[in-house]
Amino acid sequence: MTEPAVTGAPPTPRADLRPAWVAVDLAAVRHNAALLAQMVAPSRLCVVVKADGYGHGAAAVSRAALEGGASWLAVALVEEGIALRQAGISAPVLVLSEPPADAMAEVVAHGLVPTLYTRSGVRALAEEAAAAASTVAVHVKVDTGMHRVGADPQDVAEIVGAVVAAPQLRFDGLYTHLAVADGSATEDDDFTATQLGRLEDVRRSLAAAGLTPRLVHAANSAGAIAHPSARLDLVRCGIALYGLLPGPGLGPALAAAVAAGGGHGELRPVLSLRARVSFVRNVDEGERPSYGRRYPLPEPSAVAIVPIGYADGVPRRYFDGGGTVLIGGRRRPLAGTVTMDQILVDCGPAADVVAGDEVVLIGAQGEESISAWEWAKVLDTIAYEVVCGIGPRVPRLVIDAEQAAAAAP
Repeated sequence: MTEPAVTGAPPTPRADLRPAWVAVDLAAVRHNAALLAQMVAPSRLCVVVKADGYGHGAAAVSRAALEGGASWLAVALVEEGIALRQAGISAPVLVLSEPPADAMAEVVAHGLVPTLYTRSGVRALAEEAAAAASTVAVHVKVDTGMHRVGADPQDVAEIVGAVVAAPQLRFDGLYTHLAVADGSATEDDDFTATQLGRLEDVRRSLAAAGLTPRLVHAANSAGAIAHPSARLDLVRCGIALYGLLPGPGLGPALAAAVAAGGGHGELRPVLSLRARVSFVRNVDEGERPSYGRRYPLPEPSAVAIVPIGYADGVPRRYFDGGGTVLIGGRRRPLAGTVTMDQILVDCGPAADVVAGDEVVLIGAQGEESISAWEWAKVLDTIAYEVVCGIGPRVPRLVIDAEQAAAAAP
């Protein structure tokens, strides 16, 4: 059986053809990077731009973050790192999981910094580095309690030894990942301290054997904000770069950390999700719009149809949980089940809503706003999943509030 022919990339989404879009404010990215870099100094700031920059657009976000004060980037996949290089970005790019053996040649060719934690990974990278006559800096990850990826502490010395023994590999970094740095319970703080202690034990043991990395790191966004002792040489901030707290209760900790670093201000949300009303239908009281006929209108209503649905990242359960949108600066409930391509909004009787009106799903309109964390509460999830879940057929419109203000007459 022959493989089907590849017919090319899918069409590029356009907001003028289907009026739904994500607006990404690069001024907010630069602001957040600068705020975080100052907060964690003298530690260096590594910004995590995996999953296409958490759905914001990795290349544009990376450039703005580097302009704001970041010095490293981090991705999950080799292909994500390659995309940054193809976009002309030359900053150090850390691949956060050990690449498969077949990907090591691309790691070397594109100058990426791989994570290693297995003997086979060291061998595969060493072979490719030797074949290319290149020296590759590597970071070794240790599992201190997250139990996802990373070498067991008792195996780290052997793996680092294998890295050092390979002439074209350089032991550049040692790190771990914190499991509950965003937690508020005493046991969460205790476990974070335990993880940091285990990392320090490994570092000390390696130093005694003459194996000293240039960089040691542990802090994610939550660690950088709430656990100053976790900052070490480098911090890896993901969700905070995008203007979202790692947990909804970390606002006071962020304010304290910013003030302690001599800074001021708050994180600014980078992303907003918007659309325009495509059609308005006047519907009688008691009618039940959309699939399943689950919502009887409590009174006659102007029902606004909006061209965005669960194929775009608005889950069906957003209706079940009582999610709202903004139209005309007012919160409006959904008028029925979310469909694949559209939502229906109950605008109430005699509503002054017409086709073309702006609809805000995430972001601000007038005095009202809806945040990704508000969505997360409705959906019983986290803000990370909300922003990463906005689908690829929703166009990303990159804006720059600072440059626009500077250009204004």
